[in-house]
Amino acid sequence: MSAISVGQAVVLGLVEGVTEFLPVSSTGHLKITEGLMDIPVDDPSVVGFSAVIQVGAIAAVLVYFFKDITRIVSAWCRGLVHREERYHHDYKFAWWVIAATIPIVVVGLAAKPLIEGPLASLWVVAGSLILGSGVMWAADQMGRHKRGEDDTSFKDAMLVGCSQILALLFPGFSRSGATMSTALILDLDRVAATRLSFFLGIPALTGAGIYELKDALGAGVGAAPLAVGTIVSFVVAYASIAWLLKFVAKHSFNAFVIYRIVVGLALFGLLGAGVLNG
Repeated sequence: MSAISVGQAVVLGLVEGVTEFLPVSSTGHLKITEGLMDIPVDDPSVVGFSAVIQVGAIAAVLVYFFKDITRIVSAWCRGLVHREERYHHDYKFAWWVIAATIPIVVVGLAAKPLIEGPLASLWVVAGSLILGSGVMWAADQMGRHKRGEDDTSFKDAMLVGCSQILALLFPGFSRSGATMSTALILDLDRVAATRLSFFLGIPALTGAGIYELKDALGAGVGAAPLAVGTIVSFVVAYASIAWLLKFVAKHSFNAFVIYRIVVGLALFGLLGAGVLNG
């Protein structure tokens, strides 16, 4: 019997799609939802399922930013052949994304036992939600929002890329929250910070999904729940991306900060009362 039913996959796909790119932690929300549905959050097949349905959200990014991605990849390919093309910002940006992905891959492989074991605890999720909120609030206050996407540098990409490690090790911290906060501290404006977060997430999350696919299928999650969860994630994530880009153009991240604190405190309460098992 599959560790996750099709009905549960629909719910988890919905949660993943809504939260993957919002700075509220998709991993944290997935673990909370799994706990409420009595799905063991530290089960290897469940961890694998969560990583696989992220590919649906990443597919939404690929479709939404298809023109941008095509332009960047084309510039990279031209630069490999023609030296004069290597001065183009898009060519450099492609290499920056590749380089900025290496740290999270190394840490992810090295720390896999911790990530799927002790760090998968809902207590860690609750603490990380609240701690990450403080980081986001401070970053939004510190940032001068004076640099656009064309002003990004190799240093920006590497620092923002490395910040993804926080979310990898501490579910609840939020990959989007960590990357956007780092970009804001580097004085990128909110739209540039959000778009950079999207682009840096593509290789990291796609790689994680592909890597975990064999474990999810082999450890008890059927093909049907995986397919359903991934499709739902894609549809909902596409709408979420469109909404977020419009929101950050005119608003601060304060609403997300408050939401995260409320959810973190509520989770501590549920764990303390024994309603959820950590």
